[in-house]
Amino acid sequence: MRRILMGCGGLLAAAWTVAAAEPETLHLDFEKEQDAKRFTTPVPNKNTELRDGMLWTHGSSGGKYPPMVYLPVEGTDMDISFRYRHLGGGGWIWFFVDGDDGFGSVDHMLRVKLLRNGVQLQVDAHTLDPDHPMRQKAGRPADKVSGAYRLNEHLPLEKADLGKNEWHTLKLAFRQDTVDITLDDGLWKKALKRANFNAAKRKLLWMQNGGAEGIELDDIRVERR
Repeated sequence: MRRILMGCGGLLAAAWTVAAAEPETLHLDFEKEQDAKRFTTPVPNKNTELRDGMLWTHGSSGGKYPPMVYLPVEGTDMDISFRYRHLGGGGWIWFFVDGDDGFGSVDHMLRVKLLRNGVQLQVDAHTLDPDHPMRQKAGRPADKVSGAYRLNEHLPLEKADLGKNEWHTLKLAFRQDTVDITLDDGLWKKALKRANFNAAKRKLLWMQNGGAEGIELDDIRVERR
């Protein structure tokens, strides 16, 4: 394996690329401590631990962002899925897929924000043009490695009833420049086609605002196609 550095909202996080010899399917059911070692985020920590066969994240990070866990991946066409459950009221999960930015670095590619009343998507592409019309945060500097600027495409909130504290399953199927996103086998679904989706995926990130009661993650699956 080799180590790389990847940016997240101005922060740098260390990650490990997955060697080609490793299995093409990764399944984490959190029944064993070894599953937690797949994350680049040290687990257990003050916010996250394995509990009753689930990955439980609660409380506040004390910083700008809610608690996060990072999982390295390696592939272009792939299926990604996981289950999650809120244990308290309110809150949300923001799920990120990070990948190659097309200019030599790694950054956000797709964000799926799972609110209690719906789903909101954000696509992050990249450019070397500092005056590109989709560059919404003019004060954000270019990537230190690639010199690319992040382009932010915010899609409107789409309504879905996620208010109950029950298990929900999110699935993403990346095929070339298209991703099919499905929540609870059809409660909500969306297909997007963007050129940057054809780039290699490098990291998954769960940003979790679950309050004191927290959020449980389970049955994470990543399969290269």
